[in-house]
Amino acid sequence: MRVLVTGGAGFIGSNVANHLADRHEVIAIDDESLGDPANLRNTVDYRRRSVLEDDLPTDVDVVFHLAARSSYAMHERDPADGARVNVEGFVNTLEQARDDGCERVVYASTSSVYGDRTAPVSETASVEASSGYEASMLARERYAEYVATHYGTTIAGVRLFSVYQGYHGAEGHKGPYANVVTQFADDIARGDSPELYGNGSQTRDFVHVDDVVRGLEAVADAELTGIYNLGTGTAHRFDAVVDLLADELEPDVEPVFVENPIPEDVYVHDTRADVSALRRETGWKPTVPLEEGIRRVCEPYL
Repeated sequence: MRVLVTGGAGFIGSNVANHLADRHEVIAIDDESLGDPANLRNTVDYRRRSVLEDDLPTDVDVVFHLAARSSYAMHERDPADGARVNVEGFVNTLEQARDDGCERVVYASTSSVYGDRTAPVSETASVEASSGYEASMLARERYAEYVATHYGTTIAGVRLFSVYQGYHGAEGHKGPYANVVTQFADDIARGDSPELYGNGSQTRDFVHVDDVVRGLEAVADAELTGIYNLGTGTAHRFDAVVDLLADELEPDVEPVFVENPIPEDVYVHDTRADVSALRRETGWKPTVPLEEGIRRVCEPYL
């Protein structure tokens, strides 16, 4: 197939593009506001383009739309820009793809719309927009619902949970926007104490990028429409993650506990996915437990 990956030089996008390029013709576009083309293999047709532009290479069989200001912090740097990229860029890409005859789209959304959840949360749970980032992702979902209903487009949104790989993977360019597993590992490897907000009891459903790539591919292959969670179904405390990393890297490094700088009304304390819908529809299941993922993150330092 001929495939377009937007945000294709970014963390998840480059992993998707590289994986698919083994068997398909893959075009990756990125505005390089954060992504790094060095993440991509030479088998990927890379083009520096913004999803806000006209004449995008959307004459493809499948679009993986992963371009986004993909966190609260990134969106809040410039909320107007965040809305343009996350909402207008999505609509622009989708409309050009539809005009070019592409009828299969898989796009990134976020698990942050669930707020705090300690029990596994399914796609039918209530959602909320307590930040501009979450509002922009819910706008994507509503527009995709309209396009699916009105035009019959096969379009699936994937609510991603806490995706990680490590600075020695394609997260290297993300710096302070990288996953906390990645940031904590780098701190400990350099002999620095990782900073934990509050008492470190917050939890995340950490999912390795390899499982995310497989999940996104499975959604496309199954030609799904709707919203699907992509996590592991297991939550881990931040302080426990630091302990696992310290066991691998430097057991004498202890974390420091600091006041949370993120406003309480927008900070998500706990996440945990119910992934039964995705598993039922595609057969996908996570294959990289956190302990194995942490070994992969730490190995390059060792």
